[in-house]
Amino acid sequence: MSCCFAALRQVRRCVPASTFQSLVQALVISRLDYSNGVVIGLPLYLMWRLQSVLNAAAQLIFGLRRSDNISDALISLHWLRISERIKFKVAVLTYNVLHGRAPSYLGPLTFVADLPSRRNLRSSGTRRLVQPRVHRSPVGSRAFPVASPQLWIILPLEVTSAPSLEIFRRRLKTYLVHTIIPGNILALTLFYCFIALLHLLTV
Repeated sequence: MSCCFAALRQVRRCVPASTFQSLVQALVISRLDYSNGVVIGLPLYLMWRLQSVLNAAAQLIFGLRRSDNISDALISLHWLRISERIKFKVAVLTYNVLHGRAPSYLGPLTFVADLPSRRNLRSSGTRRLVQPRVHRSPVGSRAFPVASPQLWIILPLEVTSAPSLEIFRRRLKTYLVHTIIPGNILALTLFYCFIALLHLLTV
């Protein structure tokens, strides 16, 4: 990834801003998004490493310093943070599985309402998915059949009932953007500052 940033710094002043942003998307953001659904549930300190790459990409586009506030830059670029990007990928895969548009090895996913034993219960009126049991395994809890029902249940009905993938993606991104409340941003900022301080002390 460092070689990508080095190449981007060399061409930054030679191309229009819109072209440069497209290059950052192609060389950096696409790599962050590639198969990022498999890292759902990563510890926060590992998630920060991915987030720092995303922050560096935004800083490069706007010519910001590390000490500058990155939140406004991410909002201006319409970029979700790493944790939300991972949730976005898993939710889109879940939608595709439920609509028969995903590889068979990702499914099947079953609605609770479709279970014969639950049809007369209150839960049969919800869009909950059956969640497989995991026996004290942190890795198993991150598997797609387990993580997707956990994510699906917290999404509002307006999102999960979208009639098409395009509408689902649009509603999902809007929902994820609005879940980043100021308190969460403050907590993340304090954590990132703490990690940066530790890095300076160990150098």
